[in-house]
Amino acid sequence: MTNNVTSVPAAPSDLAREHFAAEFTFEADCWDVHDAMSGEPGFVLLDVRSPALFEKGHVPGAINMPHGKIIRSKMAKWPQETLFVTYCAGPHCNGAARGALRLAELGRPVKIMAGGVTGWLDEGFELATGPE
Repeated sequence: MTNNVTSVPAAPSDLAREHFAAEFTFEADCWDVHDAMSGEPGFVLLDVRSPALFEKGHVPGAINMPHGKIIRSKMAKWPQETLFVTYCAGPHCNGAARGALRLAELGRPVKIMAGGVTGWLDEGFELATGPE
């Protein structure tokens, strides 16, 4: 029986493997970020939402830097090889991708935290409140 799922065949396994493996070079999930933040994470976590939303609730240890404020002069305080992980409100928001694009344009290593605040809460993790 043909339907919208089966009418287009799945990619060959070698192409699927390459595709899905590549996703890990672009994103991390909330669980892995949470786990990393309990020690020395090896990255800077950027909340790219507005300061008002950040104060209402953010991932503990995150720095607030709205994506429009990601500019070379502000990033100069971190070594060029510093990995950044951006997040926003959640899957319905493209702020994390906007921030990641700005960082990539500055030649910075970057990933997004898939799921954003929505994903963080879905995992049962707490948010911090107030300014940094």
